[in-house]
Amino acid sequence: MSNLEDLYREVILDHYRTPRNKGELPPPAVCTEGSNPLCGDEIKIFLDVRDGIVHDVRFSGHGCSISQASASMMTTAVKGKPVDAVRAVAKRFKQMMTIEEDDGSTPADVKLGDIEALQGVVKYPVRIKCAVLGWNTLLEGLATVGA
Repeated sequence: MSNLEDLYREVILDHYRTPRNKGELPPPAVCTEGSNPLCGDEIKIFLDVRDGIVHDVRFSGHGCSISQASASMMTTAVKGKPVDAVRAVAKRFKQMMTIEEDDGSTPADVKLGDIEALQGVVKYPVRIKCAVLGWNTLLEGLATVGA
């Protein structure tokens, strides 16, 4: 195994063992729920969106290390960002996971940072749904706030 793969594994394990932004936000925060019935992953995403900015985001739920680490990385990547930037990061992530085609509409300067640690999941197609669960739930939440 390469040093890069070792580093990626450590980043994923760190987010799984010590999740960032885990917990709930009180109303009026939006709460959306997602699940993967094939493996039992369940997640809730809590969003505080005001003036087109994701002021706060939290997640709760349970599941495999991939789903939980991905949700933790996602929250750190989108917290404090404008909704359009959040959607661009989500789109870039889903392109990396080969869920969405790159239609050229996502700016090239959209960087994923630590989230790139999840690119190895693509080698295990059954786990891709685990990695994108939180992201899809986040996008559903953004749609409900009309952002």
